[in-house]
Order: sequence, then C-alpha cells, then structure tokens
Amino acid sequence: MSLADLRDAKPYAAALSIVQKLQEHGYAAYFAGGCVRDALQDVPPKDIDIATGANPDQVQRLFQRTIPVGVQFGVVRVRVAEMEFEVATFRSDGVYLDGRHPSVIRFSTPEQDAARRDFTINGMFYDPLNGRVIDYVEGREDLSRRLIRAIGQPSQRFGEDHLRILRAIRFASTLAFEIESDTWSAIKVGAREIARVSPERVRDELLKILVNPHRLRGFDLLDKSGLLAAILPEVEALKGCEQPEQFHPEGDVFVHTRLMLSLLAPNASGPQVFAVLLHDIGKPPTRSFDPVDQRIRFNGHDRVGAEMAEEVMTRLRFPRQEIDLVVDAVRNHMIFKDVQQMRPAMLRRFMARPHFGIELELHRVDCAGSHGDLENYQFLVNKTSEFAQEPLIPARLVRGDDLLSMGLKPGPRIGELLEAVQTAQLEGEVKTRAQAIELLQALLGEGD
Repeated sequence: MSLADLRDAKPYAAALSIVQKLQEHGYAAYFAGGCVRDALQDVPPKDIDIATGANPDQVQRLFQRTIPVGVQFGVVRVRVAEMEFEVATFRSDGVYLDGRHPSVIRFSTPEQDAARRDFTINGMFYDPLNGRVIDYVEGREDLSRRLIRAIGQPSQRFGEDHLRILRAIRFASTLAFEIESDTWSAIKVGAREIARVSPERVRDELLKILVNPHRLRGFDLLDKSGLLAAILPEVEALKGCEQPEQFHPEGDVFVHTRLMLSLLAPNASGPQVFAVLLHDIGKPPTRSFDPVDQRIRFNGHDRVGAEMAEEVMTRLRFPRQEIDLVVDAVRNHMIFKDVQQMRPAMLRRFMARPHFGIELELHRVDCAGSHGDLENYQFLVNKTSEFAQEPLIPARLVRGDDLLSMGLKPGPRIGELLEAVQTAQLEGEVKTRAQAIELLQALLGEGD
C-alpha cells in the first residue's frame, strides 16, 4: 500500500468526506499522525485521525453526529457511515504539570501542531484532496532512514508525557527501527519517570511490545533502557541468579527467560508472554545450595512465583481472568515433569483444565530454552491426539440423585463417592451405568 492507494483503507471514504466538508467551509484539514506513517510504509492504517483549523464548536456545527470527548484539548469525535473519527484542532501546548496533560492549550497552525507531537514519524499530515504530504518535522526522511527521533528536545517531549518513553521502545521494536542517539539518551535518563504513568497505560504499551513478533528486540530495549527494571523489577532480579548447569546449560534465570521469549510463536497472546516472563520469578527468593548433593535448588519457587505473579499483574491492573490464568500457569509449570507417571484419571483432569494449552506452550519453551528434552511435551501432544475423539472428561454415569435414592443423606460424602466413581470411569474400570451403580453400592457397603 502507498499514499496513493490510501483510499483502499476501509475508513478512507468516510474520513475523506470529513476532510472535504471542512475544506469546503474554508478550514484546513488533513489526515494526521499514525495513518500517514503507516501508509508511507505500505501498511494499511487501522484508523484515520484528522487534524483541522476548525475549532471544536465549528466542527460540531458542521457535522450532525459528534461526541465532545476532549473539547478542552480540541478533540471531537465525528460519526460518519457508522464509523467514528477523531477530529482535533491544530494546537500548541502550554506547560505540562502532571506528566500527561498540558496546563493550557492554544489553537494554532499545522506547523505548531506538528511541533508538539511525540516523534517525527508521527508528526506528518496528508491532504487527501491533492495527494500531498505536509511534513514540518522531517518525518518522511526519518521514516526512510528507519529512525525513531523525538520532535524538538527529547527530554521536553518525554517530560510532557512520560509514556512516550515506552512508546519509543514500542515503535522501535514493532517497526524494527533504530532510536536516534539523543532520543535514546533521554529515554535512559527518564526511564524511572515511567512510575508516574498510570499502570493501565503502562500495561497497554507493554503488551503491544511483547505480543508483537519482534518481542525479543522490544524486551532487549526495555532492558538496556532501564525501563524493565522500573516496570518489572521482579524480572530484572533474575539477572545473575545462577542455575544447575546440568538442567540449564544456557545460563542464569534471566538468560533462560529471554531465550524462552524468543522461542514463543509469533502470535503468542499476552497471557502466554506473561506466563513466560513470570514463570521463574520465584527463583531468586527461594535459591539455596544443597551441600549433600552439591547443587543449587529452588524449592517451592513455583508456589512463591505464583504469589509474586499475582502481585505483578494486579499492580499492572490486568483483568482478573488473565491474572488467574497466568498465576495458574506459574503454579503448575513444574507438574509437567511428572505427567508420564500420572494415572489416567489424574492426567485427564490435568489436561481438561480450560487453559491447558497455554501451560503446555509454556512447558515447551521452558524445555526448549534449557535442557532441550521435549519427551514430556511430546507425550502430551500424543495424548491430545489420542483423546481427540472423545471428551477428556465424559458425562458422569451416576449423579447425586442416585445416592439420595439409596438412602444417603445430603453432605460431603456424596461428592466424595461421585468423584470415586468418576475416577474409576476415567481409569477405564467402569464403563456402564450398571457398573457405576454396582461400584457405588460396594463403596457404601464399605462405609457401613
């Protein structure tokens, strides 16, 4: 895709109609920011933002369906053809007092508006009516050089919104760009200021970095910039935590975790990535040396790590469902070494848990990123194929009503008996309802 073909983007026609109407009424209006950057790289833009010389009141008078989402910052949402577009008035900003919002804004010119944006590659405009790129910040040159450069003074740009420090890493990693030297220096100096940004905004940027196929580059930039230590000190603490060489020839826990990230599938989900990042964070606090067998041990690191993982993800305001998923993966990751010794009933229950697939992938990269023995992983893959034609947990052959009809009173004993019969069913010892009733009667007889 190119700027000439921007019209192929799904929202193009509706966005064009907004620009046309604004220009027809005498206001400058252009596509702005990320959509211009993406189109110049032959990437279909996900959405199109519009910048204009019209102030919010004028925009609302021109269009029937508007939402004044950020009038104080010159932003109005305009709804056209069941799509919404941000229409922002050209502005310049006053002093930023809270590390995110300007104390005052002034409606201004396109050139002044470009100067207040974050990076040169995001500071360009495009006039779709004449096919012209408007570039006051040398963004097109930096785009061709594959360079992330802050507009103006980097320290000033990052002081205005500290999240821009993390956004620089995101753009550099997802676009496979380099970071200009002055911008990089300002990132390292200001890395600790990320603590002033809301956890939700940090989490969202972090996810964009780590779920991208270029996640390893993003992880390395987070590490080298000091952002990793500021956001995830529990992962930073993995550095220098040595492991038994016979199981981990690759190196310390940090090296192991980094290697696992590189082995994840390109489309790995956020929970998968965080399960990898956090699976061994319990090792530093549990590390000990056993003088009897002369080896390093991490007794209980899975349990301790699960508690720490919950604290980390709660701190970053992850949804409860995702927290529980990652915590379970961390807590269970050592169980996989025992799967070939499990009885059929236990194995089936283990594999039938709703997020077993994420835990299995964690196990795969855990082994591939250390000793390289994938025997247990392959065993589970084979079992998955073996069980594919039947439910892992088939319908119960008997229910609580059956036990009540036998004269048993309601209580915990009913659940214990039902589980015993289900276990026999999963073991293949009981296959019919008649056999299940017979087993129940025998178990009740034993209790007399």
